[in-house]
Amino acid sequence: QVQLVESGGGLVQAGASLRLACVASGLTFTDYTMGWFRQAPGKEREFVARVITSVGTSNYADFVKGRFTISRDNAMNTVYLQLNSLKPEDTAVYYCAAGWYLISRPSTADYWGQGTQVTVSS
Repeated sequence: QVQLVESGGGLVQAGASLRLACVASGLTFTDYTMGWFRQAPGKEREFVARVITSVGTSNYADFVKGRFTISRDNAMNTVYLQLNSLKPEDTAVYYCAAGWYLISRPSTADYWGQGTQVTVSS
């Protein structure tokens, strides 16, 4: 049974940083592309970043603009998302995703985590 378990969300002020983590189990980690999506209230789920775990290549949504960094630890089956210079508009539930061929469309995820709330106050 595949499980993706996120942690690291919280309530912070604008300009602060957070580090999200997602631990994967029940799959061969390096067979999958891992990614992060987010969903704000009343909005569709949107792509944030992804990393091809076998080689470390990463891609980001345009709105990230150098503020977020995705990384992975293959030995720990863990993917991270470092969030810096947070803005109130970054407030959302952040979801970890794994996909055999994960790209920016949520439909390409094979597995999802339960999500972790990030709230940024102004």
